[in-house]
Amino acid sequence: MNRPMQHTITVLVENKPGVLARVSGLFARRGFNIESLAVSITDDPTVSRMTIVVSGDAPTLEQINKQTDKLIDVIKVVDYSEIPIVERELAMIKVNAENMQRSEIMQIVNIFNAKIIDISQDSFTIEVTGRIDKVDAIEKLLAPYGIKEMVRTGMIAMARGSHTAVG
Repeated sequence: MNRPMQHTITVLVENKPGVLARVSGLFARRGFNIESLAVSITDDPTVSRMTIVVSGDAPTLEQINKQTDKLIDVIKVVDYSEIPIVERELAMIKVNAENMQRSEIMQIVNIFNAKIIDISQDSFTIEVTGRIDKVDAIEKLLAPYGIKEMVRTGMIAMARGSHTAVG
């Protein structure tokens, strides 16, 4: 079975109320499910940066990019399909940690260069950053211990080298 190609897009927008709803609404109207969405202000407090990950075919995505670029408050759209990127995701995973299991869990945490950021009598909260496949892998290894709670930021990305979304 062929999976649709995954696309990472950065949308620079004016930092105003309602912009996120307009951009995500456009994707929804075109039948694209947003798999990951991270939004934050940039070094310029009047500009926000959206990193959007979607799956779909290239021609339809090209139309969405063009339509997104025409939206009010959109400054620039960058599709990273043809650009090498650096990508990261942050996750916090709260896992059951009984006394007998703590050293095993700590070994997993160390192997993944993750951090234990909170300890209670019966659980660890672990912070892990890296590529999506790294976060998926540590989640899979921690699952047998019992994941109590997990939150993931979604992917953020930047072009490698001297390429920039703002340039």
